[in-house]
Amino acid sequence: MKTIVAGALGECVHVAGVINFLRLAELAGWRTVFLGPAVPIEGLIEAAVREKADLVGVSYRLTPETGERLLAEFAEAAADLHEQGVRFAFGGTPPVSRKAEALGDFFEKILDGTQSREEILAYLRGEKHQCQGESDFPQETIKRIRWKHPYPLLRHHFGLPTMQATLNGIREIAEAKALDVISLGIDQDAQANFFHPERQNPRSTGAGGVPVRSAEDYRLLYEATRAGNFPLLRTYSGTDDFLRLAEMYVETINIAWCAIPLFWFNRMDGRGPHGLEDSVREHQKVMAWYGQRGIPVELNEPHHWGMRDAPDVVYVISAYLSAYNAKAFGVRDYIAQLMFNSPPFVSDGMDLAKMLAILEIIAPLEDENFHIWRQTRTGLLSYPLEDNAARAHLATSIYLQMALRPHIVHVVGHTEADHAATAGDVIAASLAARRSIENALAGQPDMTVDPKIQARKKHLIDQVQITLQAIRNLAGKSVGDSLTSPAILAKAVKLGILDAPQLKNNPFAPGAIRTRVVDGACEAVDENGNIISEQERLKGFLRSRK
Repeated sequence: MKTIVAGALGECVHVAGVINFLRLAELAGWRTVFLGPAVPIEGLIEAAVREKADLVGVSYRLTPETGERLLAEFAEAAADLHEQGVRFAFGGTPPVSRKAEALGDFFEKILDGTQSREEILAYLRGEKHQCQGESDFPQETIKRIRWKHPYPLLRHHFGLPTMQATLNGIREIAEAKALDVISLGIDQDAQANFFHPERQNPRSTGAGGVPVRSAEDYRLLYEATRAGNFPLLRTYSGTDDFLRLAEMYVETINIAWCAIPLFWFNRMDGRGPHGLEDSVREHQKVMAWYGQRGIPVELNEPHHWGMRDAPDVVYVISAYLSAYNAKAFGVRDYIAQLMFNSPPFVSDGMDLAKMLAILEIIAPLEDENFHIWRQTRTGLLSYPLEDNAARAHLATSIYLQMALRPHIVHVVGHTEADHAATAGDVIAASLAARRSIENALAGQPDMTVDPKIQARKKHLIDQVQITLQAIRNLAGKSVGDSLTSPAILAKAVKLGILDAPQLKNNPFAPGAIRTRVVDGACEAVDENGNIISEQERLKGFLRSRK
């Protein structure tokens, strides 16, 4: 095990930066020796010799002119150690750091406060000090997750109404090293009518995102990411011509992972041409296509129910069906999306319980051929309009999400309720997210062990088993696996086993279920507002089959 000794030099008593540096060093596997504040030059050198230091960390955060003299004296006194191969790093304010840089190559790493924790951690792990090229940043999702651990990947949705504005913004985000994954927001025509220009409406160009109209447009968007930290790029699977789009996404943007629903993006929500059963079948084909090529798959499914005020149990069951279908159709790396704040008025505790129920119920699906990766995000409908309140919501929501130790954090920017995020908005949101993540990783209390949260988690898991049985009971003996059958899954929605209040008057669902937020949880209720169990709600589907 290599050893780092570090302290604040001379009369400097500011050691918070030193402590943070040493904590990261411990994560990277170093033995650390903290020398404290106001360490004289000779004391630092003696400690380096005594501890057989491989790396010496020097901090100074006072007057640059004083620091310049002191650092020059230190470099001269430590010249023999430097020649013997002992390495030196400096941390301080930007003005003092510039004085350290003037000493040439004495300090191999200078930290002036602008470096991310990920960058410092990479340095301490012996990775390249200055990452400059694409090869320095993993370009596959799972490799990048492992490379960045214990920090989650950051992704953010981005797409402006013109190609040029989006290209400029992507380049700005990449150069700022703000994100690991840019989630490309394309306009509705690109999702629905990419291969059908005759169906496109010129008057709606740019509505909801960037108006990509050719494979070359996608190549240009990908090229814009080839800077900074070379972020990955992904987009949604569209609503028609799924496999043609998938082939193009792989070819043009090296898509980081597939994102597709199970029940949505069809005539049920007005976003695609397919009926419910046909769209389930087509979505399964897309999962299988990506699975065959070893590309991760995310089912952006449960939050669609939550945003339509479905009860928590339906949210959880839809998450289970998503993971179950992904595995059944050959996906090897499954990204479980966990959108908090859906519906918006659920409490933090009950929200966390719901997510824990999802993770526990899908965990048995995992094996050597099926791996689950956790992705969390803030609810789309939960943001307040006022800017300061929205920023606070972003930070607190992500701090809560960190209780699940996500592999990916989908940052939903603070501007969500007001306007589509600009590049500057994305960068600002990512900085706020990073701070919340860092605070959590520094020693977040374990909120998951709260007895009320655990009790709610168990209750949801018990209720989900009942809902699953109701779905299975729809199938006749000729149906192999009812939980993957497009006909049975569509029937479960048509008959209201899976239902949400906002589906009222929908031709594919009854929208008959009533819900209320009770004690922070979204519950199914009767006409009088009383909570009803799944046994009561689904009693007509739970009778033994003849």
